[in-house]
Amino acid sequence: MSEDRRERSTRQMIGRGGPPRSGMTRPPEKAKDFKGTLKRLLKYLKPYNLLMLAVAAFSILSTIFSIISPRVMGFITTHLYEGISSAAVTIDRSYISRILLILGGLYLASGVFGYAQQFIMADISQKLVYDLRREINEKLHRLPLRFFDSKTTGEILSRVSNDVDTISSTLQQSVTQAVTAVITLIGILVMMLIISPVITLATLITIPLSILLTKNIARISQKYFAAQAKSLGDINGHIEETFSGHSTVKAYGNESKAIQEFERINRELYEHGWKSQFITGIIMPLMQLVNSLGYIVVAVLGGIFVIRGTLPIGDVQAFIQYSRQFNQPIMQLAEIINTFQSTIASAERVFELLDEKEEDLDPTEPSYPQSDRSDVRFEKVTFGYTKDKPLMEELSLEACCGDTVAIVGPTGAGKTTLVNLLMRFYEIDGGKITIDGVSTRDMTRHQLRERFGMVLQDTWLFNGTIWDNIAYGREGAKPEEIIEAARLAQADHFIRTLPQGYDTILNEEASNISQGQKQLLTIARAILANPSILILDEATSSVDTRTEVLIQKGMDQLMRGRTSFVIAHRLSTIKNADMILVMNEGRIIEKGTHQELLESKGFYAELYNSQFAA
Repeated sequence: MSEDRRERSTRQMIGRGGPPRSGMTRPPEKAKDFKGTLKRLLKYLKPYNLLMLAVAAFSILSTIFSIISPRVMGFITTHLYEGISSAAVTIDRSYISRILLILGGLYLASGVFGYAQQFIMADISQKLVYDLRREINEKLHRLPLRFFDSKTTGEILSRVSNDVDTISSTLQQSVTQAVTAVITLIGILVMMLIISPVITLATLITIPLSILLTKNIARISQKYFAAQAKSLGDINGHIEETFSGHSTVKAYGNESKAIQEFERINRELYEHGWKSQFITGIIMPLMQLVNSLGYIVVAVLGGIFVIRGTLPIGDVQAFIQYSRQFNQPIMQLAEIINTFQSTIASAERVFELLDEKEEDLDPTEPSYPQSDRSDVRFEKVTFGYTKDKPLMEELSLEACCGDTVAIVGPTGAGKTTLVNLLMRFYEIDGGKITIDGVSTRDMTRHQLRERFGMVLQDTWLFNGTIWDNIAYGREGAKPEEIIEAARLAQADHFIRTLPQGYDTILNEEASNISQGQKQLLTIARAILANPSILILDEATSSVDTRTEVLIQKGMDQLMRGRTSFVIAHRLSTIKNADMILVMNEGRIIEKGTHQELLESKGFYAELYNSQFAA
């Protein structure tokens, strides 16, 4: 299996959570600029400063009431012990009742304040996520096509969805947990010191031992987690590779070989997984052992102090509870620090998206062609996807109103780039493109693009009715206009044969109609838009010959009286074009009608003859 497939599978595995966590997490993903990103993220919380203060206050109050409770409970234990130990057993039930009421009030207050801070923090986190997603969405609409060409859809969705969700969950949970953990740690330490500084000092000696054990075990187990991640990536890649090509595997009789390979990788995964889980599984028993040692110290010293009469037995009980709780906020803070590292890394990726260079601003005083002729002219246009490698240099062409201009050439010749420049999906580096004498840079993008209609090889239909998909071409179109557009596109007949006709709902992939039918709907949409300039990019390349004839009829109706740019590989579809541009390496190397280019016996003639040599 190839290394890139393995790496991809490993990344997918990590995206789903990686190897199981038996009380131990992987090292957090770290941000490149932690301080800068944190500072920027805090700016998004600035409008909620008062609410954040309320969250902190409620968290502190909730924690304080919770910390006081064991000490108050100890008063009952001390009173009962002293009452039973005395010669005449005397127990003041009213005293115990008052303490129980106080204890119940403390627990109730702690719960109420805890609920309040969680409620407010959930509101803050969701508002912040709402603001972030809105800003990201607006940003995506302002980004040039160059950005989307350089990023995968999955990468963009990951930033919009996963990274923002990570920020949200951290704000909603980890922030309040961090405040609670810090207050709990400080509060417990204070209460322990109040009860007995000597026992507190003896208890704190076990903390360095706990940290040392955890650190060393984490270091040893990390290499096994890395090996487990690699093996899991290998097995995912093997399964993906085998089952996606299962027909080939069966055709060559290699089932047993595939099974043997799976067994080998599965055995490796078992070995690495067993070792990583075993070693991390040791952490909890060792921590319990260390805690038990601390518990023994507290019990022995507490017993001595009680016998000497220097410490009430209730305080010893409270101290034991505090010592049991002491390690919990420490472990919690370590986990929160890991989470926070990953959250800042997620925020950094979101901010990288928000900092991407946007499209050039539209002119403040735009010009607009006064006529609807739609004469198109390229005047010495220069363009390159990178500054040091120009694709086009001083390219010039002219298309008059009503002309059909076909663009042909090998892959990478610059055909699609030409129409992308025409619609200002990319900005030219030099020269000028005009429509009816007005530079496209002097128009707003909306003004420019509303003159265009596009029918592409990759049809785009959304989840909705056929009616809605055609109506997407023009807002406020009347029903009769939609039906007429479908009729002109040769789509009306097949639509009416569907069970719900125009009300048929297309599923997410529009797989309930054929590829040719999809294309007819996109043509109907373009006809309804009534553009003055058409761009047809390989509109018939993915359908059979019979369907191509039907689509061609629809396109003929669409192109009538309009300036059209047709990108085609099937040269038979452009014989009647008014002008054929032959492109190679970003240059127009030949220009003329079909017959003229054949007679010149140049590059176009070679292309044509290679397709029809049979």
